[in-house]
Amino acid sequence: MSGASSFAPEGGQGNLLIQKAQLLGAKGDFWVGDVLVQGGKITLVSPEIVLSTDEPISHIIDAQGLTLLPGAIDPQVHFREPGLEHKEDLFTASCACAAGGVTGFLEMPNTKPLTTTQATLDDKLQRAAQKCLVNYGFFIGATPENLPDLTEAHPTPGIKIFMGSMHGDLLIDTDAILEPIFARGSRLIAVHAEDHSRILSRRQLFAGQTDPAVHSQIQDVEAALLATKRALALSKKYQRRLHILHLSTGAEAQLLRSDKPSWVTAEVTPQHLLLNTSAYAEIGTLAQMNPPLREPEDNEILWQALLDGVIDFIATDHAPHTLEEKAQGYPNTPSGMPGVETSLPLMLTQAMQGRCTVAQVVNWMSANVAKAYGIPHKGLIAPGYDADLVLVDLTTYRPVRREQLHSKCGWSPFEGWNLTGWPVMTIVGGQIVYDRGQLNTEVRGQPLTFGG
Repeated sequence: MSGASSFAPEGGQGNLLIQKAQLLGAKGDFWVGDVLVQGGKITLVSPEIVLSTDEPISHIIDAQGLTLLPGAIDPQVHFREPGLEHKEDLFTASCACAAGGVTGFLEMPNTKPLTTTQATLDDKLQRAAQKCLVNYGFFIGATPENLPDLTEAHPTPGIKIFMGSMHGDLLIDTDAILEPIFARGSRLIAVHAEDHSRILSRRQLFAGQTDPAVHSQIQDVEAALLATKRALALSKKYQRRLHILHLSTGAEAQLLRSDKPSWVTAEVTPQHLLLNTSAYAEIGTLAQMNPPLREPEDNEILWQALLDGVIDFIATDHAPHTLEEKAQGYPNTPSGMPGVETSLPLMLTQAMQGRCTVAQVVNWMSANVAKAYGIPHKGLIAPGYDADLVLVDLTTYRPVRREQLHSKCGWSPFEGWNLTGWPVMTIVGGQIVYDRGQLNTEVRGQPLTFGG
């Protein structure tokens, strides 16, 4: 890990004045202005703020030439603690978040032990309070046995269901188990939508093959489409709030384009927008993830669905494994790749290349996530909102280099990509947590609340 330090901010608690930053206007245009932060909240946004001499300010930040954005919220990550800390832990992952402009995350339940009860949820929350530099929330995972926990455990953004690509207690692949979960309660259900029975049959079909590219054929488009259709049907039957995680295929996007109730949302990862099956030849098993990378035409359809609002927001599915684990050879290699530190620069680079706008990136990576999960006071630079902010440089490009990354796994599928929009400073609750390569490891994020 690079750039860690333990400097502490001076003076007032979360009181900052950010001057001469590029700010997004209501129509997506930029204007230059100042932002005052007091007590961790944004209190004033104005073309120029003049302070009285008795106002306690810990930092005056000269943001000339930089762009101020709401901090990103990554709504799907796997941070590996407890039980799998050799790959990642809450501290190293939150350092990667801070360096990447991600000021909050929602983490998944497939740790050891699984997050399936109030006790295991409480354990994660306690760990996060001690270790996390950014804000946090944790999903509760569905098993065949924990229906009461799914409705009662709190605070949580929702219930995670693995319909495939999983084994053990978290695999929920029959209607006999799925239907009661959809039928009981009102909490958001987030699904990993791959059909387990189809995956098993195709594993037999491709048995003995060691080219990682077959991963995209084993867990094929049909496996994803079958499961998404199944989840959508149950959601409609019970009018149940549904979120479809890491949509990967053009076929699923087209399905939602024609049939997406108002209570259904979907996300896409930068990997499924920017990488495809050609990556296997370039980076081998580092390109292996679930659901797999798809064809170039899927990239195009997913992009269009994102631009049109069929897909609501972006998540990374940050799922790190060590390089040693990834070197074992397919099919013995684990699926997953890191992403929290590169997601914002990746998407801002796309904006600067004209694929989308900076305002759209803000919506996809912050505002829409906060709205979907009912996270109050996040995703906007306006009085009354939390001061979770990132200053980015949209004029300088630099490549992704593994030695500069903060994730414990120490690699990226985007290594060598030349990106702009890298964070210069990240602010969490009015505290500077990252400043030009240096982390303030004394800052602690707060538990996110949901439904507000």
